[in-house]
Amino acid sequence: MESGKSKLKQILKSGRLAVTAEISPPKHASAEMIVQQTRLLGDYVDAANITDCQTAVVRMSSIGAGVHILREGIEPVVQMTCRDRNRIAIQSDLLGAYSLGIRNLLCLSGDHQMFGNHPTAKNVYDVDSIQLIRLVRRMKDEKLFFSGEAFNGQEPRFFVGAVANPFADPFEYRVDRLEKKINAGAEFIQTQTIYDLERFTRFMEMCVARGLHERAYILAGVTPLKSWRAARFLQTSVPGMIVPDDIVRRLKNAENQQEEGKNICLEQIKYIKEEVKGVSGFHIIAISWPEVVPDIVKSSGLYPRPVID
Repeated sequence: MESGKSKLKQILKSGRLAVTAEISPPKHASAEMIVQQTRLLGDYVDAANITDCQTAVVRMSSIGAGVHILREGIEPVVQMTCRDRNRIAIQSDLLGAYSLGIRNLLCLSGDHQMFGNHPTAKNVYDVDSIQLIRLVRRMKDEKLFFSGEAFNGQEPRFFVGAVANPFADPFEYRVDRLEKKINAGAEFIQTQTIYDLERFTRFMEMCVARGLHERAYILAGVTPLKSWRAARFLQTSVPGMIVPDDIVRRLKNAENQQEEGKNICLEQIKYIKEEVKGVSGFHIIAISWPEVVPDIVKSSGLYPRPVID
């Protein structure tokens, strides 16, 4: 791998399917859990997302946690939300992150603070996610701060990502919104967790028809489920998520629900690999279940991971 370049970007450019996973920083100041998860995932993923106070719950910073996993040998995809920072703080954090060796950045709006453990906190949203993508790309492409002031030194050159949710309504607008993010400069996309394969297939058909898969790498999000209760929770309590009834029933009737949850995830990956055009890789979001990721990567034929010189 060329020094200072994103390994994730180089794997995607090579045409091989990329694999990313997700690590949630702890609600305390010890990096022990992060180090353990990094060592568990190290041989099985090309990069790991570090969430930025997901669901608006205070956790170790994504940049701090990203440096911990970088030291352990996994390339981080640091998430940056617009919820908690104005444009001054965002740029300051971006400069610091890049100086510490972080090369992948995922731009997000962030969950509203009312869902977290500080519901009376003030949100910021000085810029939205699409504006953030555009401004980070301008940093890289034109060497300009958000204000238009020129850099007097090294500019951050992140591999810039964004998210897409094919399962929110109205469905027809989802591809339009994705296209806006790509027009703003997003280079890779990670989708919301996929359980409704028919809807995801239609979404990707629309993306391919517009050529969006040729302008940004699209990674399909998959989440193995540990139990039917987890499936029911996602089905009924998480906005923008579609979990078909047959998945809930299948888990509920299974003798070993965790094994069935893993099998469903493997079937989803197989279907997407064989039937859905335009997908450049998989983003495995194993909620509170990181130990299943190596098995999924191996059993789905995504192992071993490519070595980039």
